[in-house]
Amino acid sequence: MNRFVLDAQLVERSAVRYTPAGLPAIDLSLKHASKLSEAGHLRNVSLEMRAVAIGDITRPLGSLELGGQASFAGFIGSGRNGRGVVFHVTELG
Repeated sequence: MNRFVLDAQLVERSAVRYTPAGLPAIDLSLKHASKLSEAGHLRNVSLEMRAVAIGDITRPLGSLELGGQASFAGFIGSGRNGRGVVFHVTELG
């Protein structure tokens, strides 16, 4: 199963573009910071991740303020040219 959920801050959002199939798409940058327990020790976790939203989900993402915190859900796919990973956001909570 490929399901990914991340509580994050929206730090960057592109203008709406359209896929070759005519679907709206938005490129995003998400930032996460938290303290988690690993092997019995607290660990500071911080990351910034590229994300994309395609289809109807672009509407609520387009109205989320930059700096806004939300729960993003979806799946992980490979980036363009097979480099890195991209979080494909399909739900916003």
